Amino acid sequence: MTNAELMQEGINLMFAGMGFVLVFLWLLIVAIGLMSKLINRFFPEPLAVQAPAQSIQTAATDDLARLRPVIIAAIAHHRRQQGLK
Repeated sequence: MTNAELMQEGINLMFAGMGFVLVFLWLLIVAIGLMSKLINRFFPEPLAVQAPAQSIQTAATDDLARLRPVIIAAIAHHRRQQGLK
């Protein structure tokens, strides 16, 4: 075989391999889509209850109040180790 024939065979093999991978990935996407539709059809998710916005705000404030002493202690420890103030 000449170099040109070898190059042509390599290119043919490359396109065949890329074609098989493309078809496999396409089939995988279709299969995942079908499975998703089947699962959503037979096992629908229950409706989520919306939490009031006020309780979310209160929870964030409680977390900050609880973490404030920890943050202050961590900053003081860092300053002591670095020899600052």
